[in-house]
Amino acid sequence: MKKSTFEIKNMDCAAEEQMVRMKLDGIEELIHLDFNLPERKLIVIHTGNIDRIAKAIKELNLGDRFISTEEADNTSAVGSEREERKLLLYVLIINAFFFILEIITGFISHSMGLVADSLDMLADALVYGLSLYAVGGTVLRKKKIAKASGYFQIILAVLGFSEVIRRFMGFGETPEFGMMVVISLLALIGNAFSLVILRRTKSDEAHIKASQIFTSNDVIINIGVMLAGILVFITASRLPDLIVGTIVFAIVLRGAFRILNLAK
Repeated sequence: MKKSTFEIKNMDCAAEEQMVRMKLDGIEELIHLDFNLPERKLIVIHTGNIDRIAKAIKELNLGDRFISTEEADNTSAVGSEREERKLLLYVLIINAFFFILEIITGFISHSMGLVADSLDMLADALVYGLSLYAVGGTVLRKKKIAKASGYFQIILAVLGFSEVIRRFMGFGETPEFGMMVVISLLALIGNAFSLVILRRTKSDEAHIKASQIFTSNDVIINIGVMLAGILVFITASRLPDLIVGTIVFAIVLRGAFRILNLAK
């Protein structure tokens, strides 16, 4: 058994990770993939020659560079599938819960920031669900799920942008800043708790690292919505809420196109 290391410069989130996973799926020599997204590195545990795997990675055009191949013993890190499923399910439940909470309170409080944040939570939940459902699944099933998730997010983002434009034109009410701040604070606590749990785990599985990155981004977005609520109170204007909503909808749309790359 051998261990080969690659640097992949354009691999910075779960979308590119899934692209690599699906591209390599079915290669007989492949045993295990260990992704390090912050450092843009991929460790491949395999048998035989690395040429077929290296060629498949090269075809993705993600700026890959082969670093080295060395012998690997049978105790090389192969994460527990049960632990992976457990943590993915946990983060999926957290994101699904706050999607429902934020989209309901977002419409009640007339806050596009909360609505947009809820869709970001939904986007993350779809990615986690895709990863969870795809564990051990076929490439065809992964592609179908990815395509459906991507198009669904695009529809949500377009509807969100349309509502932001409508409100920029003077329609709609000024958001209730109190509910914006409280709900965003609850979402922040939920995401922070998830991040602490994920970082305490000893698992080096790729999806766990991706979950850490997603949750870290969610924490930043939660803080942004809270600040927008405070600015709504100070300025008595809905403009801060609309600006934050626009930014978050753009993040959701960007994520949708990344997910669609998985279906190619």
